[in-house]
Amino acid sequence: MTATSLNPIQMQQSALTLNNQPLTLKQGQVFQGTIKQLYPDQMAEIQVGHQKFIAKLEVPLKAGDAHFFQVTGTSPQTELKVVTGPMGQTASQSQQINQLLDSMNLPKTAEMQQLLAHFMKAQLPISKEQLMQAEVWLKALPEGVTKMDALQAIQKMVELKMPMTNDVFQALISGQKTTGMVSVMESFTQLLTKEIALPENLKQTLIQQVNAIAKPFEVETGSLVLAKSIQILSNNAAAMSEKIQAMNILKEAGILPQQATLQNWSSFSDVKSVQSNQFQQAGEVIQAILTTKSDNINHLVDQLKSWTANQSLLTNEQRQSLNQLIDRFNQLPATKQTLEIFAKQMQEQFIKAFAENSSERLFTQDANALSIKDHLLSLLKHEATTPLQNEVFMRNLMKNSVESPQAMIQQIVTQADAHVQNSMDSKAMEHALKTVLKNLGVSYEATLSNKSADLQQIAHQLKPQLHTLLQETHISPQLKEAAEMLMARMNGMQLASGENGHQHQLIMQVPLEFFGKKMDATLQWNGRMKEDGKIDANYARILFYLQMESMKETVIDMQVQNRVVSVTVFNENDIIPLAEPLKSALKIGLAEKEYQLSGVFIKQFEKAQPVKTPVVGQQEEHSGVDFRI
Repeated sequence: MTATSLNPIQMQQSALTLNNQPLTLKQGQVFQGTIKQLYPDQMAEIQVGHQKFIAKLEVPLKAGDAHFFQVTGTSPQTELKVVTGPMGQTASQSQQINQLLDSMNLPKTAEMQQLLAHFMKAQLPISKEQLMQAEVWLKALPEGVTKMDALQAIQKMVELKMPMTNDVFQALISGQKTTGMVSVMESFTQLLTKEIALPENLKQTLIQQVNAIAKPFEVETGSLVLAKSIQILSNNAAAMSEKIQAMNILKEAGILPQQATLQNWSSFSDVKSVQSNQFQQAGEVIQAILTTKSDNINHLVDQLKSWTANQSLLTNEQRQSLNQLIDRFNQLPATKQTLEIFAKQMQEQFIKAFAENSSERLFTQDANALSIKDHLLSLLKHEATTPLQNEVFMRNLMKNSVESPQAMIQQIVTQADAHVQNSMDSKAMEHALKTVLKNLGVSYEATLSNKSADLQQIAHQLKPQLHTLLQETHISPQLKEAAEMLMARMNGMQLASGENGHQHQLIMQVPLEFFGKKMDATLQWNGRMKEDGKIDANYARILFYLQMESMKETVIDMQVQNRVVSVTVFNENDIIPLAEPLKSALKIGLAEKEYQLSGVFIKQFEKAQPVKTPVVGQQEEHSGVDFRI
């Protein structure tokens, strides 16, 4: 029994769209309606579903009759043409459909009949041209796509007035899937690696992005390798051979300059002026000390103490030690020599402290969204670097370390991998999801409109790189098809997401890989916004669709009602023994965010429907909240 449909919330969303939005008619559309009341000049009140509107009829009709109408004009008033004669209440759906097919000269295929039956039930207007295009799609569905999936996609295109193009249709079909993202990524990666006609710089950029998605913890593992290498270099008791190996691996990654030696690897060779009230990275602190003027010492001391006190990546003992060093400096005359000695001592303490704290603060950032690796790199490279550049350094370091023939380097990598695995918690999972979504670049078009966006970082995301790839004329048809399929998946997430007034729906498909284990994860969130434009965190409906190697298919249905959370887990296996020990941690985590856990329920999939969605009061109108448990 599978649970690969996103229909439960989508169907509710469609109903909300119909009930809440005014009916908009366009030239040529056909719909089924009932004449509720007649007015002079052949004007009539027509009811379609739950909505009514006034229109002018081409011929006089009788109140109470149901007809199929076609829109012949919309300005200055809606004008309707009667397509079929009055349909009695005893007429079957097939009789009504056949009458419409004859009147509109439409082909009597099984696909066309399914289309008309679907749109009659949905009470939605649709044009003859849209029906003809939709029939073509239904006749040539991709493998693994059901006709119900296709009908839902076509309905969404008509409802939201999307272009009736094949690209949009394929994207919506992809957006409804909850599995297969991992296999799509794997297929694309394999073809990309073998491609010979692609420009090498574009190929390498794409491979780097694919690897960044496939290895969401590589940067953190690299951070541990960096910290351990620095500790070896700083350790006077370490063997000379170990120090040389550590220094060489940092040189190969571009972290240390090629001319660095064991004596001067941490020395500042290029000093740049930094305003003492603007520094964020630890390296900028050292630059500020070296470039300060003698009449500005008191201000510098205040800034140093403030920066140290607010640096959350340092321990209390380390802050105290740094403050003692600052106080000793403040008692000395402010000469060039004392400033240089003070800068060197501060740098050494920073390097030692951050390297020591790397393993304990692996997924932690400070108030400036900087991690320990960012501070360490600024202290070694003596310049302000961006997080994107630092990630590249870490990936280069990992690549060179994994390929290194040196046993010591291999041991460092093994220990770093093991530590990351043992550090897996909610912060690590949150980090992995954010890393994958950021590198996919699903919403990069929207990000471009943000004036404060980092354009360089956006350009390195996978989606804009796929746009560039698809413009290449010499790539193989197989790679182009794989790229189009991956692009359709990402576009589908955006098209399947949307809003209707206060109601919002969000779909996210995330290919995850943890230490050799691959998993498809789909998040479907349904909620609403408050009048101030913020998410109403008191109510939520969130579905997680997971495809895991060991537990196989798993669906988690989480509902929040007035900050009371209930969780239902669907799985075919006996997972109660696994879930029971985790309930207390979940309850505590929710309580920290001011939520109350009402219960965790373990169920098997129902035979007719994977997840049966109850409709209770206003529960389907709830909003969402970002959980960190």
